[in-house]
Amino acid sequence: MKQPTICPKFEKAITLLSQRWTALVIYQLLVGPQRFNEIQSSIGISGKVLSDRLKELEHQGLVKREVIPETPVIIEYSLTERGHSIEPILREIEKWSQEWVKID
Repeated sequence: MKQPTICPKFEKAITLLSQRWTALVIYQLLVGPQRFNEIQSSIGISGKVLSDRLKELEHQGLVKREVIPETPVIIEYSLTERGHSIEPILREIEKWSQEWVKID
């Protein structure tokens, strides 16, 4: 019996979203543009890991980094249209978790 093959795009999407903290960063940005420290304190992630995740999400076209030329310089992160398109999926996972996930 031949095993069904997994679509490479699906595999890449699952690999991206299953990286530790990635889905939480996206979820946090659903509320709107935020600065690095806001994201970091809201989900309790280390600065290095957050920086890596934001760079990867920016590279994938899910997050936009905006530099606001003030003194001091302000850098805000927000979801792109592509990033916002994940919202229904995350909301369904949130709904599922409320019903089925138990916290010990």
